[in-house]
Amino acid sequence: MGKGARRKNPQKDGRRKVRDVFVARPFEGLAAEPELIALREFVPSATAALAVRDAGDRTVTLASVLPVAAAAMVRAENGEILLGMQVQTRSSDVSRDLGRALRWALDAQPGQVLSVPDTTSEPQAGERLQDLLVPDAELDVELHSDFGWWLQDDAQPTGEVAMSLERANAAIMPTERLRPGAYWTLAGEKAHLRWVWPADENRLLQALARLSAAGELSLGEGSRYAGSFRAHGLLVPVWDLDAEAHAREWSEPAEQLAARLDKALTSLDDTPLDAAERRARDGLVGRQLTLR
Repeated sequence: MGKGARRKNPQKDGRRKVRDVFVARPFEGLAAEPELIALREFVPSATAALAVRDAGDRTVTLASVLPVAAAAMVRAENGEILLGMQVQTRSSDVSRDLGRALRWALDAQPGQVLSVPDTTSEPQAGERLQDLLVPDAELDVELHSDFGWWLQDDAQPTGEVAMSLERANAAIMPTERLRPGAYWTLAGEKAHLRWVWPADENRLLQALARLSAAGELSLGEGSRYAGSFRAHGLLVPVWDLDAEAHAREWSEPAEQLAARLDKALTSLDDTPLDAAERRARDGLVGRQLTLR
């Protein structure tokens, strides 16, 4: 090394650069994967009891969004832990973000709030949701028409919480859960069904194409397949629905469609797509977008 040359220091000031590796499917391996994605991406106001392995007698509740989009909080009244899905920041591994927020809450005192998740610390073993939750536990999601559940004992919100509550209530859209991962939403004069399917994207596209070619992809009169988007590694098909029909009127058609789609997925193991089905698949691929 020549005189005066400077040696690069990969750990300048004693800090290591954290390698942030993107995890395309952060909730893989959890039975609740479809519901976790739905609560993260498009369900407005919902809660669900969370089965945590080492929570003792603590009550842990998963929430679509918390006041001021906080990552986690512990109720001052009873020590209940609330874990927020829709937050202000994220790293390359959403499961790790949520796991860190949950671990923080398990050690926090009543009344404490974690505004943002830890997205910068060096990854450690045992801090993802897959490490902390009962993996085969489903989520029993409870939908709410507003965000009044943020408060306890008829407390009156003040300051930033009051403003956050007002904004959240004003933006909420009527939403109903038709089956696991499938949510009907009324957005103004339009209604939609967004359905998170826990299946490999390529196989799901082939199964959807098989139904499309057979004219069996709709939910019946007043519905049409609109397209799909990717969210956290899974494909989410979307249907436009007649806004005049009540959500419960689509429950049976949704069950029938689920049966047809399951059958189409199974048939892929024995019969490849024919020419018409391949053309249908190409058309479906052209109507995709991605939500990370």
